[in-house]
Amino acid sequence: MSGKRAGAKQKTGFKPVLLLLALGITACVVAWGYLVWSAIDFGSAARQDGETEAWWYLGISAFGAVACLFLGLMLIVRFSRTIGWTHAPDPKPKKIVGTAKGGKRAAR
Repeated sequence: MSGKRAGAKQKTGFKPVLLLLALGITACVVAWGYLVWSAIDFGSAARQDGETEAWWYLGISAFGAVACLFLGLMLIVRFSRTIGWTHAPDPKPKKIVGTAKGGKRAAR
């Protein structure tokens, strides 16, 4: 028994999942920037002209910007896990049903 004890080399190549995640992150960042810009524009129009529609558009665009930022951050997390920068947390150990808290003396 002689030879190398190393495992098989990992195959590195094109992963379409990474491309889709990168495009999704880019789209979210661009949409977030546009929605922030439009929220600022609607806010200035609402304050200067006193238009009630502008306040509604301000609220909708601000909510959309928050949603795009949240989605983009979630995609970044998925991207970093796919690449291997981070990993999911270890699962919590399951509690054993039927044991009393406090050790032997508490079970009396």
